[in-house]
Amino acid sequence: MNNKIWGLVGLAARARKICFGADSVEQEMKKKKVKLVLIAQDSSERTKTKFQKLCKENQTECLIIGDIETLSKSIGKVNKAIIGIEEENIAKQIQKINYGGESIG
Repeated sequence: MNNKIWGLVGLAARARKICFGADSVEQEMKKKKVKLVLIAQDSSERTKTKFQKLCKENQTECLIIGDIETLSKSIGKVNKAIIGIEEENIAKQIQKINYGGESIG
């Protein structure tokens, strides 16, 4: 997976512009703070389905990307399958890189 994406996720974490874990991401989505949701590919099907539905309802972009270990490591935590990015510019950059658009650096 693209190291630039994980670098941006880490940047958002250091700026305290993320939330992680199912409950926290869901709460922040309801407050309309989350601009992008990252879900680990190896998270449960139930979790993926639940958050894909929530993202659709809240008109929030959702990416199924990486694995739990990689997502967790990028934010300096352990066993986190869901990350919500709250910074709009970082969310847009991650989407650009993921979809093969212009990359940074």
